[in-house]
Amino acid sequence: MIIIWIDPWTTTVWYAISKKEWNSISLLDYGIIKTIPKIDNALKLLEIWTDLKALIKRHNPDLACIEKLYFTNNIKTWISVSEARGVIIYEFMKNNIEIIEYTPLEVKKYIAWNGKATKQQIQNAIKIFFKLDEVPKPDDVADAIAICYLWALSLKM
Repeated sequence: MIIIWIDPWTTTVWYAISKKEWNSISLLDYGIIKTIPKIDNALKLLEIWTDLKALIKRHNPDLACIEKLYFTNNIKTWISVSEARGVIIYEFMKNNIEIIEYTPLEVKKYIAWNGKATKQQIQNAIKIFFKLDEVPKPDDVADAIAICYLWALSLKM
């Protein structure tokens, strides 16, 4: 089973892709979909959609996990991130990829055993789980990798 995890924003979208075979979990890919800052949001959405299509084509995931929105202090940011989530969810649905959503609190609770874990704690846990030589950077990529690991272990929240 191939799992893709997405942490959606508008200027930067973090992703990770893992593979589960029997009791083995491997990290296939992780990185960032970058858009140009300070351009029209419609152009950012087009870039996210284009890059996501390429990721789906390259890895052919069976399952998509996407982080739920958890902030409301800046309505303008909240709306633009919601639009990015809409584009991402649409592309997954169009490709018949099952979608599961998690909150950041759920991810932290199961990866670092603490719902208030720091980015550094998540990075260190991922380094150990995947036997990486160094912590994944930037720190938000570790969140994406964490959810891949979590689902690959078949932990249900």
